[in-house]
Amino acid sequence: MPETEAFLLLDVAGVACALARSSVSEILPLPDLHAPPGSGGFLAGFLNLGGVPVPVVDLARLLGLRLVAAPGADDPYRHILLDAEGTTGFLVDRVENLFVVEASALRPVSAERTLNGCVVSEIARADTLVHVLGLPQLLTVEERTRLSALTDAAATRLAALPAA
Repeated sequence: MPETEAFLLLDVAGVACALARSSVSEILPLPDLHAPPGSGGFLAGFLNLGGVPVPVVDLARLLGLRLVAAPGADDPYRHILLDAEGTTGFLVDRVENLFVVEASALRPVSAERTLNGCVVSEIARADTLVHVLGLPQLLTVEERTRLSALTDAAATRLAALPAA
């Protein structure tokens, strides 16, 4: 029996992308996010997950596929994917499907061909080429450091408020 791997098929600003199912802990419908003033860039805001602020990265803006927030920012089909550790969320336009492919169908992509090696492989699917993203490679060390500092500041603000 051939070895297979499961992927989530994503729509990111009209571009077909995929993530290994094992790299995602949860798929959440898009809730209201807290976007602190001056956060800008690819940070869509923070998700309050049980009293813990989780930064949510707008994947389309991070990858340069969209320069500003999507016009239908409250679109019910938009989703947040939590990474395996549940510490970072990634906002996508839609999670389309879960599909399984044989390992032999994955075409490796050289890390030098993409920023930070974020595209780890490609899958030919029907008449399209699907880019498989590696969650650990999506953010640079500097981006992770800055995101961590913003998350710490959001946690401090939240802790300063009396319990509801």
